[in-house]
Amino acid sequence: MDVLSSFLNLVPVTLAQGLLYGLVAFGIMVPFRLLNFPDLSCEGSFPLGGCLCATLLTAQVSPGLAVALAVVAGFAAGCVTALIHLRLKINTLLAGILVVTMLWSLDLRIMGKSNVPLFALDTLFDVLWPGFTQSIVGQVVAWTALAVGCVGLAAWLLRTDIGLAFRAVGSNETMARAQGISTAGAIVFGLGAANALVAFAGATVAQTQGYADVAMGFGLLINGLAALIIGEALIGRRSVLAQLAAPFVGSVVYYQVISLGLAAGVHPSDLKLVTALFVLATLGVPALRSARRGAAADRRLRA
Repeated sequence: MDVLSSFLNLVPVTLAQGLLYGLVAFGIMVPFRLLNFPDLSCEGSFPLGGCLCATLLTAQVSPGLAVALAVVAGFAAGCVTALIHLRLKINTLLAGILVVTMLWSLDLRIMGKSNVPLFALDTLFDVLWPGFTQSIVGQVVAWTALAVGCVGLAAWLLRTDIGLAFRAVGSNETMARAQGISTAGAIVFGLGAANALVAFAGATVAQTQGYADVAMGFGLLINGLAALIIGEALIGRRSVLAQLAAPFVGSVVYYQVISLGLAAGVHPSDLKLVTALFVLATLGVPALRSARRGAAADRRLRA
């Protein structure tokens, strides 16, 4: 009963958290699923957005401009990852690792220290909605509207000529290039847009939690990937709308599972291990089953 009571008390908070971090899972999904480009740089774009926004706020820059510049910085980080891969012919994963490594030092340069508090400063939410950070219901409503708007806009865009070209690059880059589509342009823009969204999430989290930290993106990639996998398992990805909604659905469910684990007594330091094992099992079990079915089919043919 104590476990259930503790879990129910955490539901509103984790619901708001899951919706907000759904932006990160969405940013991971765009290059991973739509462009067939495994991108690791989101783990660097998230703290970049938070650190830059916090530094600008402490410099008395208007909150709206601070968030906008954080988004631009995230877009630039994604473009750098794409260009490293395209121009220097470096593996996509290595390109992302290099960008994340560089952004760590850049974040420290931007802030001048590892942590910047924002408790005494006016944030974007203080300007738009006083008391927003203390209202869980308000946060749930706002993040739900943001998620719906994000999915709706992306669904509309992917049905336009530009969106269809974008999806063609992810399906078959060689064929898309043969059809006259600028595959390099699509990859650069796709990674830039995805990381801009993640940087926006970082700036938002920094303002809602009241501080920015250089390590605030640690483990974010595995959390986002876990959320994406959960969402795809629940609603599938056979349609465009399902693929776009999966990150948000999975993120909400993932953070509810995390809160249930905490309520049940799982130590917070073990959550990263549990999450990694979950992702490993989710990705590995289907592959093992497929291999077993293939081996069984070969045995039947030989018999």
